[in-house]
Amino acid sequence: MQMQMINAADAPQPVGGYNQAVAVTNAQKLAFVSGQIPVDQGGKVPEGFADQARLAWRNVEAQLRAVGMGLENLAKVTIFLSDRRYALENRQVRREALGERAPAMTVIIADIIDAAWLLEIEAMAVA
Repeated sequence: MQMQMINAADAPQPVGGYNQAVAVTNAQKLAFVSGQIPVDQGGKVPEGFADQARLAWRNVEAQLRAVGMGLENLAKVTIFLSDRRYALENRQVRREALGERAPAMTVIIADIIDAAWLLEIEAMAVA
């Protein structure tokens, strides 16, 4: 499987650690990860945004691990934030979680179903 990161020369360039498109060839497996929330196995939700974001990313990673993949297999991520004031902190924690990985990405400001959750992360991975 090969993933080619693409940023078209005749369109706006990405800002903030992602690529505009990801082309995948020779993939044998696709995984679609439902929105992962900042809740641990005991039902606890951390207080601050950064801790919630780290937990949501750990939950994404757990789902990927369950299908035999990892964060390196991410092709597309959608992050739903409860408020735009978390945008910068979201970017920082995302870089902490993903390192140099830069899948295609969309960030949406949304009214998340539980008021205690400050974000939700869904993903698509390929292997």
